[in-house]
Amino acid sequence: MNELIQKSASEIVDLLATKQITPLEAVEASAERIAQVEPFINAMPTLCIEKAIDRAKHLTGQNDLADKSQRGYLFGLPISVKDLTETAGVRTTFGSPIYEDYIPKISDILVQQLIERGAIIMGKSNTPEFGAGASTFNEVFGLTRNPWDTEKSVAGSSGGACASVASGQVWLATGSDLGGSLRTPASFNSVVGMRPSPGRVPRDRVHDPFSCLHVQGPIARNTTDLALFLDAMSGYSPFDPLSYPAPPASYQSTVDRAQAPRKIAYSPDLGITRVSPQVDEICRNAVRLFEKSGTVIDETCSNFSGAVESFDVLRGASFACGLAKEYKKRRDLLKPEIVWNIERGLKLTVDDIARAEQTQSKIFRSLIRLFESYDLLVCPCAIVPPFDVDIRYIESIDDHKFSTYYEWIAITFALTLTSCPVLAIPAGFTTDGLPVGLQIVAPPRREDLLLAAGHLLESETAIPGKLPIMPVSVNTTDL
Repeated sequence: MNELIQKSASEIVDLLATKQITPLEAVEASAERIAQVEPFINAMPTLCIEKAIDRAKHLTGQNDLADKSQRGYLFGLPISVKDLTETAGVRTTFGSPIYEDYIPKISDILVQQLIERGAIIMGKSNTPEFGAGASTFNEVFGLTRNPWDTEKSVAGSSGGACASVASGQVWLATGSDLGGSLRTPASFNSVVGMRPSPGRVPRDRVHDPFSCLHVQGPIARNTTDLALFLDAMSGYSPFDPLSYPAPPASYQSTVDRAQAPRKIAYSPDLGITRVSPQVDEICRNAVRLFEKSGTVIDETCSNFSGAVESFDVLRGASFACGLAKEYKKRRDLLKPEIVWNIERGLKLTVDDIARAEQTQSKIFRSLIRLFESYDLLVCPCAIVPPFDVDIRYIESIDDHKFSTYYEWIAITFALTLTSCPVLAIPAGFTTDGLPVGLQIVAPPRREDLLLAAGHLLESETAIPGKLPIMPVSVNTTDL
């Protein structure tokens, strides 16, 4: 493995900023690693390495690369961009045969911002069709495999993004999250990811810009790198009505002065779902590590009753709004789950939507009241460890059969309804060596609290030191 791949994103940025390495050297290291591991996991099926090399040469020729005064400036660091995010001149399929040959002329506002702040895009990470479904496969590129065990799923929809970071193809990756699309893959790949508060990271060309359900967020190997990337992603855009300026203090400085939370509320299931006993045990043990810093841990939770029904309605309305054109013109090319989602949305009544929004409001207020007594809420990221790669979704757990193909991620989408920021962070591993992650929830717009708590937890688990990982097949030998 190239020694640069073993270094963290923050270390690489420091080397780039001080000109100890060039952007071209970083791109070459990334390209070498992609060639080494991509055939085994299919995390980045669309590459733009020639464009990355040209960009690296351009940045190398600039004289202002040594100026680190601009917070979040990445100085030529290679990253991946999720295939739901339009990137000028680079094939962007949304994981759908409908857009199999689509090459945007203009980049999404986030991509533009990241390029302006020194990112170099190496390629697009794989995603399920239009991000629908918590397992990463599609008819254009096939399925993505988990680097911890190539016979297991990476979850979805940011599965390719998380696998690209876990395997060391890139140091950072963009992800997106509606019902858990960033958090569940972070858990399955043992990386750190964040669903920020709506408006923290600007969005562009979304079909429902006033909705708080869909956000874009950062993925990294550790909280220090995540803070770096969140600094680069944050900011106001006039194209996003929910966006607002970045905070005066950088998120990187938040990690540097991390303090232990006073009180944490822990819930194994948010009161709405079943959870694998092994997952619960790993998560409980991880949360107890906060007690070493004097944190009080109570098993309690706010009221999430009605979350499944509320999210089902709001998700259906969102799909009907966003994919109406594709449904009318190319319904035959959409996967069955998406057709079901759209048709579910088209059948909704005003009363259905009103009840869903009323329930969402109750859930939000209940959590805010919990934060009057507790600094953070913590729960598992996923109810099961990574499952077989050929399984489309979890249909049941114990004797409970899920009513939809996404109900198994209720533990993440219930938190979506609150609009609170959520950190997904590794908690440990099963007896089979498969990753398990925690969700840490903070009050609105308090991403700084999440990063501080996550950084403290990392110092006790040392899990980030296991990355990057060479893809392995547990049933055979190292690939």
